[in-house]
Amino acid sequence: MAKRKIKIGIVCLTRNTFDYKAAEDIYRGIVRDLSARDDIVVAAYPAPVMLQDEAVAAGEYLRGEGVEAVAVLSGTFHLGILALEIKKRCDKPLLLWGLPELPYNGGKIRLNSVCGVNLNASNLYKSGYRDFTYSVSEKIDENWLDAVRMISALREGRICVLGSRAHGFYNVDVDELALYRKYGCSVEFAELSEAFSFPADEALAKEYLDRADGAFDCGGITGTQKKKVAALCASLRTFAEKRGFSAVAVRCWPEFAATYGIAPCASMSLLQDDGLIFACEGDVDCALTMMCHRAAGAESPFMADVSQVNPDENTALMWHCGVAPRALCDKSCPATLDTYFAGGKGVTAGFVLKCGRVEMARLDSVGGHYRLYTERGEAVPMQKQLTGTYAKVRFDRPANEVLDAIVYNGVAHHVSMVYGDFSAAFDIFARLTDTEKL
Repeated sequence: MAKRKIKIGIVCLTRNTFDYKAAEDIYRGIVRDLSARDDIVVAAYPAPVMLQDEAVAAGEYLRGEGVEAVAVLSGTFHLGILALEIKKRCDKPLLLWGLPELPYNGGKIRLNSVCGVNLNASNLYKSGYRDFTYSVSEKIDENWLDAVRMISALREGRICVLGSRAHGFYNVDVDELALYRKYGCSVEFAELSEAFSFPADEALAKEYLDRADGAFDCGGITGTQKKKVAALCASLRTFAEKRGFSAVAVRCWPEFAATYGIAPCASMSLLQDDGLIFACEGDVDCALTMMCHRAAGAESPFMADVSQVNPDENTALMWHCGVAPRALCDKSCPATLDTYFAGGKGVTAGFVLKCGRVEMARLDSVGGHYRLYTERGEAVPMQKQLTGTYAKVRFDRPANEVLDAIVYNGVAHHVSMVYGDFSAAFDIFARLTDTEKL
């Protein structure tokens, strides 16, 4: 899955008492390599910065370029005012980037770059700026880039709550203005009827009908139900794309099945194979987390519950009613469309998820205050015994500790689950956005 494209600034700080010529050569090589990438746009200040007025000019340049974050490369040790002037004029998340020391030349330290990182960090911290992280490497910190992608996705994000949250699920409610203030993401509301009756191309509905037949065993549902699944796919996709929504959080029961004739689960499964983000039960915070995962390049984020815990095996059943993308199905498992609930109107996807490394995460709000919960483990083999989409996950730490963390911190009962490990990027995201890490 392609990562979100972002625009970053980069500037090199030097001092002529060190080997600033070598630092400039390194900087130009870094800029050349970064500029060749497809996943970022680079605004590089053209000359190394040594003096305060040069730092002022660099900050103005980066602000004018509209960058989303700035990598401040300590090419050598440098004056302490430089990073402060840049940050004052271009107040974006920072990477304080240090270079490994070059071989000594004539008994002198040539760069002293790490000390420059230390200087910048201390000055920024004591000036009240905390939205920075650091790295000492010849290459840019990819986890910092992914964290910036997450921040960018939320800042530009528009989430539609279709209907409202599910009845009684007070724990997934959000303070919309607190969310906007924290991450810049806006929340809008629409009636269920607006989406499932949204005009859509009949050819698109036919495409989804063919895909449902090709991807699933549809013997458990009627032909009418299958057509409704396809038509709903076309309407929901057109609705989300025409209205410019980054994600849709759906009140998927009880009114949806009663009014439309089927619940949206199977349609959401098919749509998420197309890269769209749909969260069940009106859960905005889970949609936020799915957006972060997608921005960092995660394959097909989907919603899951910690449904069953087995402390002896150190496992949990990560389950939901049947919305995971079909692409994540274990190849040895039949994928079905089933009538699961709502008096036979459920129409959910049913399969066991593939094995592999997984991450569960949730941005979770309490009275407008945001926390970040993450967990990692391994999806292990299991037989298909249930309806819905699910995986048996063996955690990296004792299952009782996992359950303690969820229960005693009041974390809501939905997580964004993906294959891979984005924990380092999430850690940096939390630092850059001042989000509490559970």
